[in-house]
Amino acid sequence: MHRRSFLTGLVTIATAPRVVEAQPAGKVWRVGLFHVGLDHEPPTLAPLREGLKRLGYEDKNIRLDWRNQADEDAARVTARAFVRERVDLIVAFEAQAVRATQAATSEIPVVFVHVGDPVASGFVKSIAQPGGNLTGIADFVGELQDKRMQILGEIVRLRRLLILTDPLDPNTARLRAEVRRVAPQLKVELVERQATTEADVTQAFAPLKRGDVDGLIVVSPNLITKFRAVILRLCQEHQIPLAAHAKVLVEHGALLSYGPDNVAVAQDLAGYIDKILKGAKPADLPVQQAARLELVINMKTAKALGLTVPPSLLLRADQVIE
Repeated sequence: MHRRSFLTGLVTIATAPRVVEAQPAGKVWRVGLFHVGLDHEPPTLAPLREGLKRLGYEDKNIRLDWRNQADEDAARVTARAFVRERVDLIVAFEAQAVRATQAATSEIPVVFVHVGDPVASGFVKSIAQPGGNLTGIADFVGELQDKRMQILGEIVRLRRLLILTDPLDPNTARLRAEVRRVAPQLKVELVERQATTEADVTQAFAPLKRGDVDGLIVVSPNLITKFRAVILRLCQEHQIPLAAHAKVLVEHGALLSYGPDNVAVAQDLAGYIDKILKGAKPADLPVQQAARLELVINMKTAKALGLTVPPSLLLRADQVIE
């Protein structure tokens, strides 16, 4: 196993000093957890449960109320429900859930995860000093698109790259600009298709024949959050290799992923939940940055697409799915 290189210029910030209050005897903590996406659970959810258990949180002293929603409107309803129910803490998975929670409360502590740039998104004032009731783990997955393009180019002759963007996703402009910056350096022509609905996603693939594009990167996080299963199915039907951001997508058919190790992210997430339940304030807890990255390759998908993965790339991979 090889540890992937850190993002240039980014470091994991140490936790700030804090005052810890004793937990009330017999207290049962109520934690609301939610995200947008009905066809999957966040890859950090299961390891988060395990991480909390290792820290001593079991059924007798914590109630985890997990909910998944179809869209951001439904997420706003869930966030308001958590506030009415006076939960002790909210865990918001991905940007849509964070926005919904931010609009619902400025008092209940919120820990976020699977968020790209929380400063640019307006969730915190700064990485070192969040300054409000939100803190969490930033993964900066969009900022790794250049690396994904490079790795994909080691497997396929990457000339034309399909990119999916959602004009309604607040992250799109920033992340698309990064892909456009890198593409000329790699001599790659970008074929952009916009989508906001499942029908839009299907239509983006409809005219494509084998060989029209050499690969796919989903630029807007909203699209993967809401339409993951559809995108994976269409990639298989149209024989388009997908370079993804998370191992879970490779486990379901993407060619490769390069992004945060979600087990490690979940451990950090559990640690922050523990600190806050023991009295720490989100405003005093710097946003952590996912520092451990992993490269995962699906050889079954490669063979189905008729692709040969260089031995040198297999040696660099943290995991190879046969």
